[in-house]
Amino acid sequence: MTGVGPGDVSPGPTPVSRLWTPPWPLDIRATMGLHRRGSGDPAMKYAPNGSIWRAIHTPDGPGTLAVSRSGDAVLGRAWGPGRQWLLDQLPLMLGSEDNPEDFVAHDEVVGKLAHLGQGLRIGRTDRVWEALAAAVLEQKVTGREAWRAWRYIVNKYGEPAPGSPSMKVPPPREVWREIPQWEWHASGAEPPRRRTIVHAAGYDVERKVDRLELLRGIGPWTVAEVRCRAVGDADAVPVGDFHIPSMVGRALIGQRIDDDQMLELLEPYAGHRFRVIRLIMLYMKMPARRAPKMPTRDYRNI
Repeated sequence: MTGVGPGDVSPGPTPVSRLWTPPWPLDIRATMGLHRRGSGDPAMKYAPNGSIWRAIHTPDGPGTLAVSRSGDAVLGRAWGPGRQWLLDQLPLMLGSEDNPEDFVAHDEVVGKLAHLGQGLRIGRTDRVWEALAAAVLEQKVTGREAWRAWRYIVNKYGEPAPGSPSMKVPPPREVWREIPQWEWHASGAEPPRRRTIVHAAGYDVERKVDRLELLRGIGPWTVAEVRCRAVGDADAVPVGDFHIPSMVGRALIGQRIDDDQMLELLEPYAGHRFRVIRLIMLYMKMPARRAPKMPTRDYRNI
């Protein structure tokens, strides 16, 4: 499989690799898909051969990880200064610390979803800043608007991914802090989101994931979006989301609901509330939306 991937693998050092056999069912795409920021995410690609590629700025520097099936095992290949860190992290990213075995379905709908998603794990990346910057860009805007800003900034300020020249490694926290105001404008991210990211970039958030809400502009929704990705929190509920309460309500009781009603419905699943949300998002066929869509703005033209 060497030499097959997004944009083809660039010539250079041979990647290091690791073969790991999970002791439980694993759907790699469902598990890793949580980290993809739209179909044009320059830091995450699905290759034609089925492998999944992620470019990550690790504690040891930039790195690229390609994950694929090899029989019953998972094959991880990694490039760049962060390659060994990525391979060491591989089981955690794929949910080795997750405990879906403790999850009990309390109704037929959730039971069916759990059966469909028995290979879903809630993994952890241990990269808080990466999850935080992307989550702030998604605050109170459509996914299209947020992903457009993410693409612009990562393509502009990220370095080429080791081993995959068509991808970019998201810039480290220090680089986000120095992005000029006109580049934020060009990305489409308006001043409140820019100020929140720049302010947060002044703190070592990797060691303070449990105190993120103390930062200006970081609320419960953003904290939940970070926790479910960075620390594998299967109970993180993104309260304040535009769509999730309606999705949960329609799935579980057939009607639109608000945040308070959603929390009430999910209360029996305490400890696994995000798991239920993720199962609904992945495996529940939703009726066509009839509510007004949140408009996609283009701040760049203002």
